[in-house]
Amino acid sequence: MFKQLIINDLEHETRVALLEDGTIAELFIERKDESDIASNIYKGRVKRVLPGMHAAFVDIGLEQAAFIYVNDLVFSRLKEYEKLFIDEDENDQIQDNENETNNHKIRDVILVKNELQIEDLIVEGQEIMVQVAKAPIGTKGSRATGYISIPGRFLVLMPNVEHIGVSRRIEDETERKRLRKLIQEIKSDDFGYIVRTAAEGVQKEKLLSEMAFLNNIWQNILKKYQKASPSRLIHRELTVSLRAVRDLLTHEVEKLIIDSRSGYDTIISFLDNFMPGMKSSVEFYDGFEPIFDAYNLEGDISRALKRKVWLKSGGYIVIEQTEALSAVDVNTGRFVGKHNLEETILKTNLEAVKEIAYQIRLRDLGGIIIIDFIDMEKKINQEKIYKALLDSLKKDRSKTHILPMSELGLIQMTRKRIKKPLNRFLCEPCFYCDGEGYLISKKTICYNIYREILRDAQDMAGTTCTLRVNPEIAELLLGEENRIIATLEKKIKKQIVIFPNKQFHMEQFDFFEVLSE
Repeated sequence: MFKQLIINDLEHETRVALLEDGTIAELFIERKDESDIASNIYKGRVKRVLPGMHAAFVDIGLEQAAFIYVNDLVFSRLKEYEKLFIDEDENDQIQDNENETNNHKIRDVILVKNELQIEDLIVEGQEIMVQVAKAPIGTKGSRATGYISIPGRFLVLMPNVEHIGVSRRIEDETERKRLRKLIQEIKSDDFGYIVRTAAEGVQKEKLLSEMAFLNNIWQNILKKYQKASPSRLIHRELTVSLRAVRDLLTHEVEKLIIDSRSGYDTIISFLDNFMPGMKSSVEFYDGFEPIFDAYNLEGDISRALKRKVWLKSGGYIVIEQTEALSAVDVNTGRFVGKHNLEETILKTNLEAVKEIAYQIRLRDLGGIIIIDFIDMEKKINQEKIYKALLDSLKKDRSKTHILPMSELGLIQMTRKRIKKPLNRFLCEPCFYCDGEGYLISKKTICYNIYREILRDAQDMAGTTCTLRVNPEIAELLLGEENRIIATLEKKIKKQIVIFPNKQFHMEQFDFFEVLSE
């Protein structure tokens, strides 16, 4: 599979598209006034401790306080116990780009054994160093952790935990053992390290050099922490372009194309310092046509914001998102098949699987995802769909967990969520429906007006009243629903004069009496 990175680098926004055989698979966006804060490190101040939730709010200088759980807090007694609970086999499950490791299990055991509560560990007003594990999503603030991780090209430094993990993407067991043994030999501190996929085949000198580099970054962070006032940023993660270079160009992508001269120079300078052999993979785009148009990406991005996605066969999927979960519904649509119903349904579901896996990656859906496939009678066909979904999501770099199809024809899965999904980043709630997705029907509005006027008109002394409404409601009240006004005038014994107002929301109206001079 040929992979490319296409970077549209503008003064106000940077977009990075990962292409697989010419098709956009993932999209990363960073805006200068709205940068993704995931992986940033802050000197925070504990704002509020919540014993009932085993958590606390930490002020990191943003509009919303960060939320931190008790098992994400660093405390000195951890290192006394971690060696007792770390299983070498479990360390093998650590993935690239994962801040969370099996330390959660270790910390949970320690907390239970020692019966420590969050109020035993921190108090309000205390200053602590935290890293943003998840950026704010919707009404939820950011999720923070005290277990810092600093990624490099080959290694991830974890200064608060002493153990060594190897990316599970390195499948050769001999190489895994070599790398683990090598890190154990060369590390001279009590820090922990994750060996990344890019380290496969790398020799001792390069790992030593990066280890020193990451240690230097950590020492600078500690110095900044000592000097900084509370609720301040003390270490910013790399820009989206440089993260793409560090995480993707090194071991997945064959070519990077960028349309900004300054961005191109920054990437070349970065590669000079860390990966000089990769400079030939970077190309500057100076075409007249915008780079995303030249690679036909804008249409796919627009399609990823739509609720309904059509399949080639004539079927379609519908994707609905909430803060807690996403639901995907599969329908046959215009596809009628050729032979029998079961075959038609199976073909639609198999086609939907590929599109669903594609849309999950491109839209960056996270959390709980429920997929409602078209009901199939044969168990063997249900298993085919489940296996097809597993295969389709193998390319996804985010951690997923998928359950077999239930008796109701549903597949439940989870996908690691770090930042906002694409539609939350690029869209905002409709100013008309306020994100509800529906408006009250015009007839319902007319009947609501009737009840409201009947309720309020009793206190009005005049003989004439004015009703101001949206022009479309005015047209309905003067036409098809004119009986509403006639009935009202008879009941309240007052004349009602209707005035359309273009500035009014469809559901907005006001009613007042006309005072005679």
